[in-house]
Amino acid sequence: MLTHPKMCDFESAKKRIRELKAQGKKIVFTNGCFDIVHPGHVDLLQRAKELGDILVLGLNSDESVKNQGKGDDRPFNPYEARAFVLAHLESVDIIVPFNDDTPIKLIEAFVPDILVKGGDWDISRIVGRDIVEKNGGKVYSLPLIQGFSTTALADKIARTHAVK
Repeated sequence: MLTHPKMCDFESAKKRIRELKAQGKKIVFTNGCFDIVHPGHVDLLQRAKELGDILVLGLNSDESVKNQGKGDDRPFNPYEARAFVLAHLESVDIIVPFNDDTPIKLIEAFVPDILVKGGDWDISRIVGRDIVEKNGGKVYSLPLIQGFSTTALADKIARTHAVK
């Protein structure tokens, strides 16, 4: 079983975030599947972390990834493996799963100071934006570094290893 202290269930994450806020820490929240971690992911997470003190990562559960329409074979890596890899990144402080199509329940519960998504998301489409802004927080759509995509990587692997 893959475990790491940064990997939390909802209640543990909520408690830790409440304690960190009481200490005056600025909470940054982002979310995603992070199916095959690549440089674009690492860059985005690092830049998100730089916007505050604590980076909370809402990580899609396996069921949630399947509902994203990314393909029947996704996720390639199960939740536990994805969370374990991400927990070893210095920029990530808390990882918490979510089963729904969006992380709205996490955002409602945690009310982060900063909400971040990758630049492929227009700010007007970022789920939870209204909650964060209503509570005095900021929402960012950070530019992505070009040339890195899990889907493109999966396609390349499939082409390279296609049965001939």
